[in-house]
Amino acid sequence: MCGIAGVVSLGAEPASEAAALAMAERIRHRGPDRRSSYLAPSGRCAFGHARLSIIDLETGDQPMGNEDGTVQVIFNGEIYNFQELRRELEGLGHRFRTRSDTEAIVHGYEAWGEGLAERLDGMFAFAVWDERRRRLLVARDRAGKKPLYVARDERKLVFGSEIKAVLAHPGMDDELDPRAIPLYLVYGYVPTPGTFYRSVRSLPPACCLAVEANGSVRQWSYWELDFRARRIGKGEAAERLRELVRTAVARRLIADVPLGAFLSGGIDSTLVVGLMSELADEPVRTFSIGYADDPHYDETGYARLAADRFGARHTEFIVGPQSIDLVDRLVAAYDEPFGDSSAIPTYLVSELTRRHVTVALNGDGGDEMFAGYLRFYGAIIAERMPRWLVRLGDVVGRRLPYDPDFRSSSRRFSRFFRAAALSMEDRMLRWIGFFADQVESLLKPEARAACTADELTASFREPLARAAALSPLARALFLNFRTYLPDDLLVKADRCSMAHGLELRSPLLDTAVMEFAASLPDRLRLRNGRTKFLLRYAFRELFPERIRRRGKMGFGIPLPTWFRREWRRLVEERLLSGDAKIYRWLEREPVRRIANAHFAAEADYGHQLWALLTLETWLAGR
Repeated sequence: MCGIAGVVSLGAEPASEAAALAMAERIRHRGPDRRSSYLAPSGRCAFGHARLSIIDLETGDQPMGNEDGTVQVIFNGEIYNFQELRRELEGLGHRFRTRSDTEAIVHGYEAWGEGLAERLDGMFAFAVWDERRRRLLVARDRAGKKPLYVARDERKLVFGSEIKAVLAHPGMDDELDPRAIPLYLVYGYVPTPGTFYRSVRSLPPACCLAVEANGSVRQWSYWELDFRARRIGKGEAAERLRELVRTAVARRLIADVPLGAFLSGGIDSTLVVGLMSELADEPVRTFSIGYADDPHYDETGYARLAADRFGARHTEFIVGPQSIDLVDRLVAAYDEPFGDSSAIPTYLVSELTRRHVTVALNGDGGDEMFAGYLRFYGAIIAERMPRWLVRLGDVVGRRLPYDPDFRSSSRRFSRFFRAAALSMEDRMLRWIGFFADQVESLLKPEARAACTADELTASFREPLARAAALSPLARALFLNFRTYLPDDLLVKADRCSMAHGLELRSPLLDTAVMEFAASLPDRLRLRNGRTKFLLRYAFRELFPERIRRRGKMGFGIPLPTWFRREWRRLVEERLLSGDAKIYRWLEREPVRRIANAHFAAEADYGHQLWALLTLETWLAGR
């Protein structure tokens, strides 16, 4: 796992190796072990690299070249099929000098050229410079686990693992894109390929970009997940799933450094740790986080139960309301506002875990690939429910008193019926968004004008249109895979872990696992009110009974309580102050009403306050 950065000259001015190295220095947290650089003999390309040593600690340094140095590679991630690729490439006559997975990319490019990315199985963002052809090829992995940002002007194309690396190149424009403000209020992030910066774009998952010798730039997709269902029985599906997931976990145990796992006590992380314990030669190191001041959010009891079941060496971190500099550290890690408050526990558990291991496996992808969110059930029910019943439910839901328990039946009832009558794109936005129904009242007129209504919903509308022939559940899963997974969940996992030089690996987002899960019929995803039916069934003997039967609980923190107590002053000083930068774009009164309603325990706006607070912190720091 590393940080990569580089520049390709599109004009007469040569690329700067010093600039590329400075870009790598800006992301040294991603690669604390070593920084290095490369300048092409032609002067057309320069690379910078920050290395976190995981595999082949002695000879795996980058940039890495072929025998004559005409092909150079920098790479962030892990290639899990590199040993198979190595054998294939050796059969074609290529000779390897190292044990690293990076060298499979070097020789793979020589063998397959622009078809390289589709041969790789793993999490990756790589850049290949071909000196003979004067060509740059960059690519991202299928799910989008590893980031890559690109900026281009008439003289150069610049890329990097994080926005801060791109902006570190001299002369880069850091002007805010005004469209980002309304998009962020709706989603809690700016959908790919956009960012908060007018000049910087995110390369989409499963995409390649090539810069040719004549300066032309091409971008294309090399893979798309197919959610059309195939016929398969429960027993056969369970057997196949056990085989695929076990193989995925085994592949992710290859490392020359200490390795462990996040363990929440939920289905997904318990499954991963259980398989690790069967495959490893020694007890698995596991890590979980809990909260002493609010048992509603504390999962340490379940994590302890799972750890005991598998004989893990378990470590618990119990935290309370964090210091006010946490929001500043998170904004610095993301380079832009990020509204998902589960970034807080992810950041904290990553920081604490890194004290013990360098690599950690997690359960990311289980909910996304096997229908683990209640909103997937909601998508089916809302499509089938008579409109009169939806209207009646909405009337009843609006009259129910506020319940402080976020898992209460009344809150779920109200939330469901308030969105059930909407189109699928608007309904899903209401269920996972932040201010989807308040954005008009929050924004000042000039901010509203920056982004049309069609632009606001385009990132949801377009995937749903592509999946129009699928079942409602498959459409919801496809939408989630194309939006929430790469733009929220995987961004959160990458930034929070790499801020501390911790590599996260996600077996349930293995390519073969994803492709199999996408092909499942709906009856093997949800059944009898239970989510993730096949995953639970296939591994039923692995789970402790209490974990197998527990309901879904998100990875959250006691935001409602913290914002009413320890963090109230932070909101008042930053968000409600007279000189807050946010009011260049937002109206004051709606923000004040949201804060006061939350302080008075009349409603739960904890997630919205966090989104606004991170936005203000970022704007104030510009």
